[in-house]
Amino acid sequence: MLSFNHIMFFCYSLQFFVLTSICFCTFCFVWRDPLLLYANRRDLRLVDAGRDKANASVVVGGLEDAAAVDFVFSRGLIYWSDVSEEAIKRTSFNRSGGGGGGGGVETVVPGLASPDGLACDWLGSKLYWTDSETNRIEVAELDGTLRKVLFWQELDQPRAIALDPQRGFMYWTDWGEVPKIERAGMDGANRSMIVDKEIYWPNGLTLDYGLQKLYWADAKHNFIHRANLDGSSREVVVKGELPHPFALTLYQDTLFWTDWNTHSIHSCRKQTGGEQRIVHSDIFSPMDIHVFSAERQLLAVSSPCSLNNGGCSHLCLLSPGAPFFQCACPTGVQLLEDGKTCRDGATEMLLLARRTDLRRISLDTPDFTDVILQVDDIRHAIAIDYDPAEGYIYWTDDDVRAIRRSRLDGGDAEFVVTSQVSHPDGIAVDWIARNLYWTDTGTDRIEVTRLNGTMRKILISEDLDEPRAIVLDPEAGYMYWTDWGEVPKIERADLDGTERVVMVNTSLGWPNGLALDYQQRKIYWGDAKTDKIEMMNMDGSGRRVVVDINLPHIFGFTLLGDFIYWTDWQRRSIERVHKRTAERQVIIDQLPDLMGLKATSVHRVRGTNPCAEANGGCSHLCLFKPRGVQCGCPIGLELIADMRTCIVPEAFLLFSRHTDIRRISLETNNNNVAIPLSGVKEASALDFDVTDNRIYWTDITLKTISRAFMNGSALEHVVEFGLDYPEGMAVDWLGKNLYWADTGTNRIEVAKLDGQHRQVLVWKDLDSPRALALDPAEGYMYWTEWGGKPKIDRAAMDGTGRITLVADVGRANGLTIDYAERRLYWTDLDTTLIESSNMLGQDREVIADDLPHPFGLTQYQDYIYWTDWSQRSIERANKTSGQNRTVIQGHLDYVMDILVFHSSRQGGWNACASTNGHCSHLCLAVPVSSFVCGCPAHFSLNYDNKTCSAPTSFLLFSQKTAINRMVMDEQQSPDIILPIHSLRNVRAIDYDPLDKQLYWIDSKQSVIRRAQEDGNQSMTVVSAPAGGAPGGLQLYDLSIDVYSRFIYWTSEVTNVINVTRTDGGRVGVVLHGEHDKPRAIVVNPERGYMYFTNLLERSPKIERAALDGTEREVLFFSGLGKPVALAVDNQVGKLFWVDSDLRRIESSDLSGANRVVIADSNILQPVGLTVFGSHLYWIDKQQQMIERIDKTTREGRTKIQARIAYLSDIHAVHELDMREYGKHPCTWDNGGCSHICIVKGDGTTRCSCPVHLVLLPDELSCGEPPTCSPEQFSCASGEVDCIPQAWRCDGYPECDDSSDEEDCPVCSDAEFQCDSRQCIDRSLRCNGDVNCQDRSDENKCEVRCPADQFTCSNGQCIGKHKKCDHNMDCTDNSDEIGCCESAPSRRPPTNNTIIWVVCVVLVVFVVGAVYFVCQRVLCPQMKDDGETVTNDFVVHGPSSVPLGYVPHPGSLSSSLPGMSRGKSVIGSLSIMGGSSGPPYDRAHVTGASSSSSSSTKGTYFPPILNPPPSPATVRSQYTMEFGYSSNSPSTHRSYSYRPYTYRHFAPPTTPCSTDVCDSDYTPGRRAPLKSGAAAATKGYTSDLNYDSEPFPPPPTPRSQYLSAEENCESCPPSPYTERSYSHHLYPPPPSPCTDSS
Repeated sequence: MLSFNHIMFFCYSLQFFVLTSICFCTFCFVWRDPLLLYANRRDLRLVDAGRDKANASVVVGGLEDAAAVDFVFSRGLIYWSDVSEEAIKRTSFNRSGGGGGGGGVETVVPGLASPDGLACDWLGSKLYWTDSETNRIEVAELDGTLRKVLFWQELDQPRAIALDPQRGFMYWTDWGEVPKIERAGMDGANRSMIVDKEIYWPNGLTLDYGLQKLYWADAKHNFIHRANLDGSSREVVVKGELPHPFALTLYQDTLFWTDWNTHSIHSCRKQTGGEQRIVHSDIFSPMDIHVFSAERQLLAVSSPCSLNNGGCSHLCLLSPGAPFFQCACPTGVQLLEDGKTCRDGATEMLLLARRTDLRRISLDTPDFTDVILQVDDIRHAIAIDYDPAEGYIYWTDDDVRAIRRSRLDGGDAEFVVTSQVSHPDGIAVDWIARNLYWTDTGTDRIEVTRLNGTMRKILISEDLDEPRAIVLDPEAGYMYWTDWGEVPKIERADLDGTERVVMVNTSLGWPNGLALDYQQRKIYWGDAKTDKIEMMNMDGSGRRVVVDINLPHIFGFTLLGDFIYWTDWQRRSIERVHKRTAERQVIIDQLPDLMGLKATSVHRVRGTNPCAEANGGCSHLCLFKPRGVQCGCPIGLELIADMRTCIVPEAFLLFSRHTDIRRISLETNNNNVAIPLSGVKEASALDFDVTDNRIYWTDITLKTISRAFMNGSALEHVVEFGLDYPEGMAVDWLGKNLYWADTGTNRIEVAKLDGQHRQVLVWKDLDSPRALALDPAEGYMYWTEWGGKPKIDRAAMDGTGRITLVADVGRANGLTIDYAERRLYWTDLDTTLIESSNMLGQDREVIADDLPHPFGLTQYQDYIYWTDWSQRSIERANKTSGQNRTVIQGHLDYVMDILVFHSSRQGGWNACASTNGHCSHLCLAVPVSSFVCGCPAHFSLNYDNKTCSAPTSFLLFSQKTAINRMVMDEQQSPDIILPIHSLRNVRAIDYDPLDKQLYWIDSKQSVIRRAQEDGNQSMTVVSAPAGGAPGGLQLYDLSIDVYSRFIYWTSEVTNVINVTRTDGGRVGVVLHGEHDKPRAIVVNPERGYMYFTNLLERSPKIERAALDGTEREVLFFSGLGKPVALAVDNQVGKLFWVDSDLRRIESSDLSGANRVVIADSNILQPVGLTVFGSHLYWIDKQQQMIERIDKTTREGRTKIQARIAYLSDIHAVHELDMREYGKHPCTWDNGGCSHICIVKGDGTTRCSCPVHLVLLPDELSCGEPPTCSPEQFSCASGEVDCIPQAWRCDGYPECDDSSDEEDCPVCSDAEFQCDSRQCIDRSLRCNGDVNCQDRSDENKCEVRCPADQFTCSNGQCIGKHKKCDHNMDCTDNSDEIGCCESAPSRRPPTNNTIIWVVCVVLVVFVVGAVYFVCQRVLCPQMKDDGETVTNDFVVHGPSSVPLGYVPHPGSLSSSLPGMSRGKSVIGSLSIMGGSSGPPYDRAHVTGASSSSSSSTKGTYFPPILNPPPSPATVRSQYTMEFGYSSNSPSTHRSYSYRPYTYRHFAPPTTPCSTDVCDSDYTPGRRAPLKSGAAAATKGYTSDLNYDSEPFPPPPTPRSQYLSAEENCESCPPSPYTERSYSHHLYPPPPSPCTDSS
């Protein structure tokens, strides 16, 4: 007797579902009606096959794209493939029915492409699947481990797969170019084709284990057939009436199948095909199906693999022949001779860097399967190498600018080098000395570290243009690298960077790849411009070409054993060639984004050198050279005399020289080492802070002051604004301040070392200040001036007490202090002397007088050190006598500054050295009183003499890329630039004194932004909406209502006045008119008004309105030219404006009365004005100055600032009186208003709304206006909202405001009014064409045309004489239908007739001659230029353009056959089967071939002649849609598929999502060049033949993928770019085009 638990084994509990809905059929087992398990793309479902119209229960829901499904009943596991997530997943089910949870969803096989078929081996516990994208059949354990490729050759779209574990066979269908059904042993042996006749799209496959029959469904031939298991005795089961069968399964005598077209599951008798019925219908997208029953997976036979795994170390696979199993190894691993045991992994491997992943490919087995390493966050991998000793992969990432490493399985991933990495193109491991080398085409350096990233050292930094590939020969002590710069070359140096030799510098283009053959002592390289692989001996002799065909664009390059391997960007392939026989083989095809490549032995380490033992005796880096070990020191350390030990030196020279800052040892023989700083353009002044181990320098090209640690890390700009020529700079090491002298601005300034709290110390009577020296312990600073009267001055370090120390001197430079002896030293560029004096400028001595061109100078201990521009050297001499002169370093051009880095140069003490003197901002050393507290510019020192207060009243003025603050205080520097970043084109400014926020319009970015005065809290407040006008909003002016916290602004695009909250929230439009052009605006919220200029074409106006746009009145409309700026003085009740056309400034009362001219002379281009105190200030852009005048007396006109370029606006900031502010009724909660608060004359408020809203009855809130139906008219205001449309203009006002009777009549007398109230011209009434949208113009038209006119078929009227006159007068040509030719009367020819005949003959002759000349002379030239003579692109016969190919916009003008240059068609392209594009044009059909039409879909892409065996689309779309655009049973995404040569393109069943399937799949192919002119217009068509690639694209993915001629010379090849190549149509460029894109 069956227990309840036995019967309940069909009720399962899974995490995502409960099968309670089918538990009532738990007795199905008894009734012999099975459960059907099927995939429905979005879920897996179970349905009872015995019940008509039974509801299906969801087993697993929320799936992306479930396609294939199977189960292992005995283990309670359900498996399915998801083609969107590119994985095989599983879940468990509870067979006992006794409650308990099921299992969660688990991914067992990730990283697939398109897993269409799936089958479970329930005896051997294995998982088999097909992949129609990679064309492979694979097997793995049930948990996804030990994955092995069984078949990878002679497969083309494998789909369904079925297993017969009892007999050891597997069966699969293949619907590729040669459709077939095959079988093989489940171990991969004994493969044979069993069906290859009368087969087209074999989709479904199932086995009858009892009768040993094979059943399959063909979706093209619409049948289900069966045969013996060897393919013999083929029979028809079902023929016809099968719209699109997909998957098959079988249970006892019944056959079940899914059908895509009917969205159903069908069944029939398996023997006869009779008794067909629909088992289950209305399925979203029926895919694979199985009978879910233990009877389909009998366990009667024990598996030979069940006992001890058959003795196999890894996989035990069932086999049809004795001993009925075979041991197998995971992909890439070899089986040992015992036939049981697998090797411990692959012995030889190919490592591949793709843009966003790393892959490994075993070279031990012939399937070359690529396995993705599980490493996160790879952004743009480029170069790759391997260390066989420790098993680490190293790679460079150009996007994160780092070098990383991980194990071979992707584990233990870590960053190795992260700082000072720009564009690392090449990498090489020294596996003997345990060092890592790399090239950087951004910094143009070759560097080395230990393999863990420590002990970094720059080896080569000069004469490198674009270094790329690098390889090492550690046994011999050499490194080799390629450089694809202006002079391409291959170089060699010792491993310490010395002894550089150019090996090759001729006939090179883009040498991207480099490899060494250590056994044969050969060098191989690949060139992406010459399209060759070449080789030579390691001494540079014996150069010859190895391969020179079919190499469109080599990038990665490596060598192992007898083979050279390379990646090709254009072919998207990895290939190899035998280095002696030149036999080629493709390793991987159609894989985009290929970068670096490394072929390596996994464990074998070859060679040795002395560095292998105890690091060669070196304390840090061991760098082997041909002559032996050279110990190297990392940056900042130096070798001592033993030449093995590195120490931190006490003292060394630092000097700046254009693009770098270098150091020279004063204690050891380690000379002239560059500090690794990136981005230095023209370093000038130099200093250091010894306690922080940082250096500071000025850059007169970048106009910045920067700092970094001595090892080059943590580089930052500390001063970026307001510098011109900062040629003098010094560090106050006690007060931690930075001083600098600017020759351009004639200022000496100070700030904290981080650039904060900047203050101008000296700005009056300065004339080109140059060198600067500090004596913080004494509180003095010293500087030289190079102006009309050169001199040396001194002042306290707060800028006070200035005196001239040395007056009779030339242009003194290199000012330095001997703190021990208390003396000043300087060089004199005019007298070419080095002089010295005491600290008061007295006791002058000449130290050296026979110097050609001394420049920089410093002092240390008993010596002075100086640079000489003529001698190109650094020299030293005794500091008192000038004797013992020694050249420290020669061959140095234009050394700017020099100093000694040593603690003795920064000694002493003052009160600022501890707790900053308790000052809140700056502590400035001064003599006598030791220090004073200082404040940032324009701040004031409080009464406590410690703290500072920010300014409350000041002027702001803007330039194109800067905003300045200015104070009217003789004791303060007048103006400073505020440190606000990213100003592109400042148009207007305003200030909110409450939040102390600065607001500005940036017209370049078309935004309103705000920030604090120190540049912090910067944010965008107003920006153009997405998809707006191409030029943006073209913002013009803004004004802030400080009480309501609103910004009023105008725009040259919208021509309205907008209101936005200061936090960026939208309020709305308050003023707009059809012809308005509001521009300058100023609000006067104290009185509730705004003033604005209205720049109409011929009548500019100045207007006033309430803040909501009501109460609008014109103040001035005459006597105006172009009023460009307004200002309001609320205290005196005045309005001021400036007119740029009339060049004058005027004023009036706020009501427009008492208009007077303030100034009208010598004003050229006024652009802004403001009121500050008792003065009116304005800016003149042309004269580059700011002026002011007394606002009441109109006297005292004064120039405030001059020589200020690109002035744009000026604004006065007044201190906000909080008591007065609090009295304004709109201050608190916006006066209770939801939107606009306006103060009235009596001090009360009224609320109002922007134009798109209406005030609600509470008179506080705004709401949406009432919406009326289309049959109703909407009243403008009042109690009545909507009235019937018929009441509009009926003479009786129904709206409270009578708006229904305004603007009547609706249509003029010359117009006809449609029933919908639309107005059309009366002549269009009853003309046969519908002109009214409601067609009412053609109603009640009994008589179409007058008696003397002919009525066309479309109702059009024409004169009767135009009937049959051989001219088409009716638009439908009906006037020429049914006309009979009448015999012409015979009249003798007149002279006129003869003349006409002669003329016609002459015209025909001339046209023929022109045509002849065109065909023979002009047209070939045009074609040579890449231009064709036809405009219509028609395809005849099968096209080589693949499905899914979309041409690049740049290629359309010339690359498509038959398309004339300049005809842009990109607008009509419809990617993935979209519906844009021109209509079907029958006039361009040229035959019954695949050319179709001129429509985009029919023209550029050959039609799919066979509908795909997949639920791609409805059949009507198959012949027109290019791409796989699915709208019903398929997936919810669109895909394009690759081309198939013989059968056009039958897209697979399921969407693929690898890069091969994306639109970038198409390999690019250019039209051959025929002339120089064609270079500019080349584009790409597509073909699978790569033989005709005359010019590869530039070796760099930083640009568009163009030809060599287009930008070969200017386009650098280094792979950094901001776009992913995988989403573009062409293969990535080979290497990166720096800024050309």
